[in-house]
Amino acid sequence: MIPYILLQIVVMPVIVSMFIFLMRYKIGKKAGWIAGITLLYTTALLCIVGIKVYQGEIISEEYLSFPMVNLHLLADGLSIPTALIMNLCCVVLAFYSIHYVEHRIEVIYGEVDKKTWLMYYTRFFILFSFFSTGFMGIAFSTNLITMYFFMELLTIIPLYFIMAQFGYSDFIERYKVALMCLFWGIAGATFFLIGVLLAYTQIGSFEISDLHALSGNPLVTWIILCMLLGLFSKLAIFPLHVWMPWVHAEHPTCIAGLLAVYANIAAYVLVRVIILPLYDDFKVFSIPIMVLALITMIYGSLLAMAQTDVKRFAACSTISQISYSVLGVGALTICGIEGGLFFFLSHIMGKTILFSTAGILVYTTGIRDMRQMGGLASKMPITAILWIMGAMMLSGLPPFSTFTAEWIMFTGVFQAGLQGSSTALIVAILAVSAVALTIAYTFWSVKRIFFGPLNPNLPNDNTRDPPALMWIPLILLAVVSIILGLYPKPMMDLFSLVTGGI
Repeated sequence: MIPYILLQIVVMPVIVSMFIFLMRYKIGKKAGWIAGITLLYTTALLCIVGIKVYQGEIISEEYLSFPMVNLHLLADGLSIPTALIMNLCCVVLAFYSIHYVEHRIEVIYGEVDKKTWLMYYTRFFILFSFFSTGFMGIAFSTNLITMYFFMELLTIIPLYFIMAQFGYSDFIERYKVALMCLFWGIAGATFFLIGVLLAYTQIGSFEISDLHALSGNPLVTWIILCMLLGLFSKLAIFPLHVWMPWVHAEHPTCIAGLLAVYANIAAYVLVRVIILPLYDDFKVFSIPIMVLALITMIYGSLLAMAQTDVKRFAACSTISQISYSVLGVGALTICGIEGGLFFFLSHIMGKTILFSTAGILVYTTGIRDMRQMGGLASKMPITAILWIMGAMMLSGLPPFSTFTAEWIMFTGVFQAGLQGSSTALIVAILAVSAVALTIAYTFWSVKRIFFGPLNPNLPNDNTRDPPALMWIPLILLAVVSIILGLYPKPMMDLFSLVTGGI
């Protein structure tokens, strides 16, 4: 085994970020390639770890240790598939961003001297690298304070600054939306931290593995509730969803897929930190969570249907899609939890493709209003294929992994309904019916954007498929989704190593 393999996976992107910062004027446009190749390396390390874990090993590394806080990393059947898929999304968007960031700098800052241009270009990839470190840190952390740090790292460093400097709208609007992202991120993490501190007062430990000692404690319900409020604000569960359409739509599209990861990863934290150690105490929240997930699912779908802005459409669909994972996890059956986690990973792949394709449309046409598009399949066939694949992935259609994930997840939800209360069964039936709304709004967008008469006002010289570096990584990510959809056994076997004991 490669020494310090988990530590390398976590810290290598930040080390490279510092290298890009120090050498920014010498490496110039190579910064994007350096960031992408580094993430390919960490993905290879994750594959090595994944094989070992699949063979039955649990890989643990211990580094900094203090009385209450430590940096211990754990790779097991829950953390390794989560980390691998998240890192794949980072790889895809790193290469996609190489051309897209050039375009954003040109649109926002116009003609600038070479030094200023390199400053902005390298700054993006310096910030971008923090995403992978944050995601890997959350996945592998064994300590609640360490996990909180990585959650805040994501909020404070890359999300705020990339939004403020590379987002859409004018200067003032960009900073307003960046501040909204910052405040909501900090608010959610603060509620989570309150729950963590309350837990510490009862068990004297911040270790996730010690949380089971809270079972039956008089304060455990309040501890879970505080953590849930923090996680639900990140998951954009109704009514804590108000930040999502603004922040998700106005971020530069080259990282919007990672913002979907940032929101969805709370489902992993929910399972790792609350459900696994406190399963029996969590049961009281099961039905309310399922009901809230159903409301969010339907509300988000209707909100997406009402959109004409291509980026806001993708943003609103995220509200609906995240709630599928929450529904499965909230069912508290093994199939529901595993299916919910599988859907989370499938969704972030689909959202990476859909949002990136929305970025291609804006990159190529300069238009965000779907009513001004139409007939683009004749000019941009590859882009049309990408959007259709993204629509199929969000709709849960075969052969993509979202279909398999939904099948497993709904099996678990119906199990909860048949074995539990009639409310759970009603929620399960309505949730399945709500899938039709997703199919309706995703394929309605396909018709509006790519079929029908071509808008004569489109700039014909630029209306074409983007450079290959922007679409090839997205195709490869779709292939990964198809492989997982046709052969989900390795993923489910990994999950079962951890969830099988529930």
